[in-house]
Amino acid sequence: MSRKSSLRSLARSMSLPSRNAPAVKVHVRRMYVDCRYGQMHVHTAFPSSGGFDELTPLVCLHPAGLTGHAFDGFLEAMGRDRSVYAPDAPGCGESDTPEAAPTIAEYAEACGDFLDSLRLRQVDVLGYQVGSLVAAELAIARPGQVRRVVMAGAPVFDAREREAFQARPWPVRARDDGTHVLDEWQRSWKTHGEHATTERVGADVGAVLSAGRGAAWTMAAAVHYLAGERLPLLTQPVLLLRPADEFREHTVRAESLLHTAARVDLPGHGGALFSAPGAGLAEPVRRFLDL
Repeated sequence: MSRKSSLRSLARSMSLPSRNAPAVKVHVRRMYVDCRYGQMHVHTAFPSSGGFDELTPLVCLHPAGLTGHAFDGFLEAMGRDRSVYAPDAPGCGESDTPEAAPTIAEYAEACGDFLDSLRLRQVDVLGYQVGSLVAAELAIARPGQVRRVVMAGAPVFDAREREAFQARPWPVRARDDGTHVLDEWQRSWKTHGEHATTERVGADVGAVLSAGRGAAWTMAAAVHYLAGERLPLLTQPVLLLRPADEFREHTVRAESLLHTAARVDLPGHGGALFSAPGAGLAEPVRRFLDL
């Protein structure tokens, strides 16, 4: 079966019931590694066997302004048969902040430093929203090291949207009266959709506010990313997940730029795609990674 046929078969099988998996103790931990911007904070999960002799490690890259906590539920579900890592991007969470705003390529280079620090010979990469662009850029830069790519809610912007962002950038600037906090709360609540909870929204708003300029940098990097030039250079198999979030239509644009991709629409999923407890999207992602 050809690569494209395998990806099409995967897309059709996404609605199939999950196979029963044996109970495995998963260790969820945190760690720090060095990168070009200082120390990088990493959330990690691995099976009781240690993960190093299991399947290809998976690296998960979070949305703009958030942290590796965006993958809390997903990490534990995937960690039953492989090592999984979710770093906080430079300037976000507990990772050190660069002196100037990085580009998407520079965020990818910092992630490459992380791979080198752990001496990971081969990895699969999953990116969510802005993280999907970083994942793609990492795969382009390291084709021999990155084996497969999952892109979820890929924010590919057009010229009109870039102009709109320049006129009204996100996150909104802090105001003395604190109304920017309410603005961010409402934006985050809308993003999460029907699955919004005060706990999850509160955590995300706190992450964005804490990151400050780091949050603004990640979103600006995505808006100015030249996806039309860069994404066609991606040669690895790609699983493109299309949730019903603010980047639903952007993800269709991403698909048009990718040579080898299977798109799976997720109309029942909005924001916070990977943070729900339980297996959630772990099984369909696992099917793609284990082809």
